[in-house]
Amino acid sequence: MSPGWPGNASVSPRKSWRKCLGRGKSGHLCPCDPAPDKLKIIVPGVALGDEAVRQIPGPSTQEMGANTSQVSDLSENQSLHTLIGTESISENDPFWNQLISFTFISPTNSGDSKLLEEAVIPLAKILIENNPRTGNFGALVRIFLGRTKELKISTECQDQLFIWQAHNALFMIRCLLKVFIREMTEEELHLQFSYQERAPGTCGELIPLHFSIRLFYLSIQLNCVCVWVRYRDITYSILFEAVTTMLVLLSYQLFHKDILRDGLIYQYLMKGRCLSLTSRLVKTLLYNFIRQEKCPPPATHIFEQHSEGGGLFYGLASGVASGLWSVFTLGGAGSKPGLDQEQNPLPLSNQSLLLLLVLANLTDGPNGCPNPYRQAVTCFKNTQDTSSIPTEQHHTFQINFNSLYTALCDQQRSDQATLLLYTLLHQNTNMRTYMLSRTDMENLVMPILEILYHVEDRNSHHVYMALIILLILTEDDTFNRSIHEVVLKNITWYSERSLTEISLGSLLILVVIRTIQFNMTRTRDKYLHTNCLAALANMSAQFRCLHQYAAQRIISLFALLSKKHNKVLEQATQSLRGTQGGDDSSVLPDYAQDLNVIEEVIRMMLEIINSCLSNSLHHNPNLVYALLYKRELFEQFRTHPSFQDIMQNLDTVIGFFSQRLEIAGTDLSVERVQEVIMKGAQALPKERLKKFPELKFKYVEEDQPEDFFIPYVWSLVFNSGVGLHWSPTGIELFSMDSG
Repeated sequence: MSPGWPGNASVSPRKSWRKCLGRGKSGHLCPCDPAPDKLKIIVPGVALGDEAVRQIPGPSTQEMGANTSQVSDLSENQSLHTLIGTESISENDPFWNQLISFTFISPTNSGDSKLLEEAVIPLAKILIENNPRTGNFGALVRIFLGRTKELKISTECQDQLFIWQAHNALFMIRCLLKVFIREMTEEELHLQFSYQERAPGTCGELIPLHFSIRLFYLSIQLNCVCVWVRYRDITYSILFEAVTTMLVLLSYQLFHKDILRDGLIYQYLMKGRCLSLTSRLVKTLLYNFIRQEKCPPPATHIFEQHSEGGGLFYGLASGVASGLWSVFTLGGAGSKPGLDQEQNPLPLSNQSLLLLLVLANLTDGPNGCPNPYRQAVTCFKNTQDTSSIPTEQHHTFQINFNSLYTALCDQQRSDQATLLLYTLLHQNTNMRTYMLSRTDMENLVMPILEILYHVEDRNSHHVYMALIILLILTEDDTFNRSIHEVVLKNITWYSERSLTEISLGSLLILVVIRTIQFNMTRTRDKYLHTNCLAALANMSAQFRCLHQYAAQRIISLFALLSKKHNKVLEQATQSLRGTQGGDDSSVLPDYAQDLNVIEEVIRMMLEIINSCLSNSLHHNPNLVYALLYKRELFEQFRTHPSFQDIMQNLDTVIGFFSQRLEIAGTDLSVERVQEVIMKGAQALPKERLKKFPELKFKYVEEDQPEDFFIPYVWSLVFNSGVGLHWSPTGIELFSMDSG
């Protein structure tokens, strides 16, 4: 099969069921928190006197510890130079409160993220050189870990200042980590976390700990922030940053061509405390996707004036609010106001979905231990389901299926939402059963059809996943019947012809046939053909009241295939004559292969038409009409050895109705012909049609689906991650033109 695809439908004739092979307490987040020394919080912009609180200018212009406001100014920032310099900074030094009390507009698009990264890279490289002698990066991590201890209670108490500082610390860690991961191995990254603060008066490089407990705790605490910090407007930024930092920690895969199946960060996420949080994390990420919450608007009024004389909250209003609330809504340096909001209005939802897909597609452990995140995705249940959860099912939980279904219907314009839908349909039987039981399946199917219809504007992976979703849905006979009962009006995005009224089933047929025709003239992917035809074959026995345009397109596709068959046959014949004159005969196998592929597709089309006629002829007068109108197309295949058996029924139907039309007379109107067909369909004895095994195809993934899905998921992170930019240089996992 074609490398890169997760699966396809194999066409093996004469099988009744065929496989489609595919590719704490007291506000603590959790009891495992480290216990750094308590830090005295020095409030920026406020001087505390013995008798009163005196207001001084707030930090509205502060950026990473200095009075600058442009990304380009970071290289001159004194606080950052202190952090990356050659001197160790004690964790109890007031410097840290100054460092993380900045107002910085975090970028939300790739362009601004690129500017930020270009400014951070030289600073991070200096830190890489000096950190073994200072341990300042490890100290920064400890500062953040100390803040996480109080995040939960800070949320409950509406302590915006504390959350704001925690976010800033994590934002700095994430920016540095992103450069570290590109510049060093995972083992070397481990050492950067391990270096301890140097004692005063000592010199030389630090001796790293044999085990970096900071990286271990950071992995845990990022999970804890996502799981235990409740969603509020004031926590949006810290939740987003926690999810984004987890993506960055896992991004080593981008720089390796081979699939990573182990590693320190992998082990941290798969074992111990992180393992116990698996189901909660997956549930949280799903609810972040479900909620589709937009970025909180600028809201400086949140910081209320607690007294007439001003004081702490009043003094911080202009600065803290702008830093906390404009993290997403205003975009980065040089961005147009409101532009990023329109392009990426749901950063937390988007980033959570990407992280969920990355985690769910991690490989199983080297010792055969299954990926717990995939287990959680495959076995969660509906909140309405009151049955007990089997004890053998690990990491399961309950979630509102109706809300999840609605979000999936609304978000199919993105690759990642389509991939989530595929994952749930294919792997979670509870969710698949629920979806197939819905009486509003058009809300889910229509966005999928629109993806396929605009195939020219979509990447090949998105088209392929949409097609596999249809294939999985058509495995269910109830779905195949019900889609012909749903009547749609005025399909605005279908431009070939005005469709004022058509069934969902007929529209599905039209879009799939259009995809086949596009593939024949453009991509020529055999497996795309196979899966398109497999979906049509699964539906064929339940075709009902086909729209006349859908019936015409079925026969028109057969006509196109017939024409192509004749052209290849003629070319092969001419080449054969040329080889008899001494020319190179190496081209002949290519023609034979092309002819074999076309004949396989023609056979499938004949089987689909035959299945409809054998099972529901009386329900489809428009197909019979189209068949009679183009009956000459089928004459050349009557004696062909590959099609003789399947042509028997078509000959019977064509002959039966042709005879009745002759009896009815000449110069018949369209209405009269349709009347003759409808009456004849009731009179045709079913025993005159030869029985063939029911056409059924089932989608099955390949043995190593990660070879397709891991590069695909990371290409989505690369292209769609909010506020994340990676230079294409050094990316090994996929080519820049993949998809």
